[in-house]
Amino acid sequence: MKRIYDAPSHEDGLRILVDRLWPRGISQERAALDRWAQSEITPSSQLRSWFAHDPAKFEIFEVRYRAELNERPEAAEFVEEVRTALVASNVTFLYAARDPQINHVVILLAWVNEKLTQGSDT
Repeated sequence: MKRIYDAPSHEDGLRILVDRLWPRGISQERAALDRWAQSEITPSSQLRSWFAHDPAKFEIFEVRYRAELNERPEAAEFVEEVRTALVASNVTFLYAARDPQINHVVILLAWVNEKLTQGSDT
């Protein structure tokens, strides 16, 4: 995972923006995206608004966000897309939040890694 405001690098591999909203001050050229996963794996607008990046709500936010991910068939398809991409290169999840530890991407990355690990056991 990496902030979208950081310069792209060759090591990024496939660059996927995993925010529902386009980041302020970033042009499409500067973003250098391969994909924007705008809604299939981002927290719902209601959950995002409730959370409001409040560290005191992070644990509850994680439970609710994981529940949303587990309910969405699109999220499972996203995991398979990442699995396929990882055969050829790295995959970097890009986000705009200022706090690198209190944001949905931390949860998303852990969730995707769990799903990738589960899928390799079958």
